[in-house]
Amino acid sequence: MSFAKIYTRGLLGLNAPQIEVEVHVSQGLPSLTIVGLPEAAVRESKDRVRSAIINSGFQFPTKRLTINLAPADLPKDGSRLDLAIALGILIASGQLPENAADGFEFIGELALDGYLRPVSGILSIAIACQHIGHHLILPALNADEAAQLPEFQVFPAQHLKDVCEHLSRSALISSHPSTSSANQHSYPFDLSDVKGQLRPRRALEIAAAGGHSLLFRGPPGTGKTLLASRLASILPPLDMQENLQVASIYSIAGANHHFGQRPFRAPHHTASAIALVGGGSNPKPGEITLAHLGVLFLDELPEFDRKVLEVLRQPLESKEIVISRASRQITFPANFQLIAAMNPCPCGYAFNQDSRCQCSAESIKRYQNRISGPLLDRIDLHIDVPPLAAHELQSSQEVESSSTVRHRVIQAYELQIERQQKSNMALTPTQLEQQAVLDATAQNILQLAQQRMNLSARAYHRVLRVARTIADLAQSEHIQAQHVSEALSYRSQLNT
Repeated sequence: MSFAKIYTRGLLGLNAPQIEVEVHVSQGLPSLTIVGLPEAAVRESKDRVRSAIINSGFQFPTKRLTINLAPADLPKDGSRLDLAIALGILIASGQLPENAADGFEFIGELALDGYLRPVSGILSIAIACQHIGHHLILPALNADEAAQLPEFQVFPAQHLKDVCEHLSRSALISSHPSTSSANQHSYPFDLSDVKGQLRPRRALEIAAAGGHSLLFRGPPGTGKTLLASRLASILPPLDMQENLQVASIYSIAGANHHFGQRPFRAPHHTASAIALVGGGSNPKPGEITLAHLGVLFLDELPEFDRKVLEVLRQPLESKEIVISRASRQITFPANFQLIAAMNPCPCGYAFNQDSRCQCSAESIKRYQNRISGPLLDRIDLHIDVPPLAAHELQSSQEVESSSTVRHRVIQAYELQIERQQKSNMALTPTQLEQQAVLDATAQNILQLAQQRMNLSARAYHRVLRVARTIADLAQSEHIQAQHVSEALSYRSQLNT
């Protein structure tokens, strides 16, 4: 047979569209032509594939080879198509059985000696293969990542020759055991490391229970970064679908991630807008997507370029980011919890009339105005983190650990899922009217606060969501006046 069709996968955002590699061997001068919108790495594959086939003990056809990558309108990039192209040539030239590749998809970059090298995005590819019922043959170094997918068979290979022997049934490759039931990794930090700071700890617990955003404000060395880094350790656990979604993002980005953990990202304040939201000619996920279902911590918030911070406004509301380029439009998920920390002034000590502060009123105002009102309005909790006294630092009194606080957070989170099938932060205004019913006293408090604090409609709804979370932590079915009062106290720093 002079024709072969092999299935493989490309990458488009977080999706892995199927690609058909069609190989036709015909009479004519020896040549190899690749059509179907291949990019540079794919066009270069002809030389890698030729050497790999010869060095694996096979004959490279001395005829005219035409390779079509379908669909033709989908750009093909990367070296992940090497293995499929090589197998298509071997089947079309009669060196492998005609139907040997039925039910399989193939992914992998070929070295010149025929060994398989790992590629990125393998988990997204495995999920797509499982969806249509195909098995996957892939490089051995990608096997552990693909095996995170439950109830899916992957066949790891070291060399092109191993794959050919498997397809010809002369030496079968054993399927890789699933690792989806492996124990979750423990978080490296614990909330018991934080002494004192009862009010910031309380705010951190509320943020974890309801998925709220949080801003810490205080002088240097008071524990703002320490508190923020402990948030991931008290968040509710991810379910399997969420774990796979997070792992797929990190697989696409080629970054390391501990399966079962919520992400914690802390970009430096010199990061660009593209580094934060993603982009490039071939769009890649940025920090807000890498923090999906986890925490995005922005330390020294006013030191970020204002234009960089403004790009967060839309993803904070929509929970996704759309990156448009001339050739394509990619949507990445961005359902992250924003935690930020800042000093009150350029020197850091304009807190409770500290005598060390030498900043003028004008410079303090200019420093705080680096953060726009619309961005501050999207942050639910504004918390002062005061300096600790010596006796608080020296105290040997035992404080609550992350596991204790997490237990309360999970109880509150389960109440939300049972009541509305989503966290309080995800409630729409219409759903809030049903789930956050206020009594007369609470309504009067909120009305008075809206007048005095000039709360926007967005801030009003965010206060209601926080009050609903406080009530859930108290295991209260109804929102009471004290819950609304506490929620309002966390908005008091908005315009200071």
